[in-house]
Amino acid sequence: MVYTVSTDNPPQLTLGEKDTLKSVLQNVYLILATRKKTVPMYRHFGLQMAFVDKPLLAAETISAAEIREAIAEFEPRAQFVDVAYTPSAYGAKISVKVEVGI
Repeated sequence: MVYTVSTDNPPQLTLGEKDTLKSVLQNVYLILATRKKTVPMYRHFGLQMAFVDKPLLAAETISAAEIREAIAEFEPRAQFVDVAYTPSAYGAKISVKVEVGI
């Protein structure tokens, strides 16, 4: 089954989540929201964010690759399916929607 995780709609975070589906989706969101080297004692977790300040098409390509690799490494229960980008009205912010199979 395919589920969507969006940066616009963060889940309610729960430590020690018992529901496997909620746990996986929460972890995918945390991957999207975390910059590498910002988590003490787990510096390699998250996205490298090499796409920041790049032209839009380059940023989308680079981020899609980073997201796919990070999900494979940090949440193997989820399979990356697709990613979609939606710019805000003024283009200052881009929301990311990632589809994962569980």
